[in-house]
Amino acid sequence: MWIDKLQPLTDIFDWLHQAWERPRTQRRVALLIFWVYVAALVGIELNRQGFLSPSLAVRTPRSHFAAIHLAFTLILGLEVMGLIFSISSSISRSVGKQFEILTLILLRNAFKELSALPEPVSVVGNLEPILHIAVSGSGALCVFACLCVYMRLFRPQRFIHKPEMRMRYVMSKKLLSLTLFVIFFCLAARDVWLFFRGGFSHNFFETIYTVLIFADIALVLIAQRYMPTFQAVFRNSGFVIGTLLMRLALSAPPPWDTAVSVAAALYVLALTWVTNYFSRPVIESEEKKTTPPEEEVA
Repeated sequence: MWIDKLQPLTDIFDWLHQAWERPRTQRRVALLIFWVYVAALVGIELNRQGFLSPSLAVRTPRSHFAAIHLAFTLILGLEVMGLIFSISSSISRSVGKQFEILTLILLRNAFKELSALPEPVSVVGNLEPILHIAVSGSGALCVFACLCVYMRLFRPQRFIHKPEMRMRYVMSKKLLSLTLFVIFFCLAARDVWLFFRGGFSHNFFETIYTVLIFADIALVLIAQRYMPTFQAVFRNSGFVIGTLLMRLALSAPPPWDTAVSVAAALYVLALTWVTNYFSRPVIESEEKKTTPPEEEVA
């Protein structure tokens, strides 16, 4: 089969995945983000004091809160990278990763509102940013609670019984993840280059989220090739609807972004409970049909 010939590409993905998940790599990346945060604070202060050249001053913000926004943007980028790698696992685990990213997005939106406050901080006449911070923070807490419940409801569904088909299904998802990794790297390199040339934001996350929507549809189509049963198609398609709502929430203005995020989390919870409760008898009956009589006796 043609997918078997792409084994070297899946080996590359496995190497990248293992290198990324190493605790040593995660510690180094966390330390790098810390120093970027410190450097951003120093650069902003130098800009406020007028010590930067005009070319650097144009690209450097004047609010210290922008350094907080930068740090959480980098953390969000790391989570998106983790999401890309998690696609090679089960769809349900990938949805759990979506929950984690959604909580970080809401927290990032809360910290982003800090840039609207003056320095030193004063809430007099600035109640609207405070309200948005409270709404985003509360939404992040609600989504995190949904994540905890989702992890308790999580049950692996055995829709694929043949080991060979399961192996090819995993290989297909790894190839999709590797493609998304290349797109992520290219978009990040492009935006960094354009930033240093023009100093403008190019909506990196909005672009990568749009790409992930098409990847979700591709994932459903791949899963249907190996899991053609109605229960599997409904479950996988329902998860994609949930993740689609999460990503559409990013383009909504506050407080609707938080409302749509919480609604998407509740929808995924309801879908998980329904599929766990009603699909289990169907899956067990299907397993009995495919189990040899001697195994049933044993």
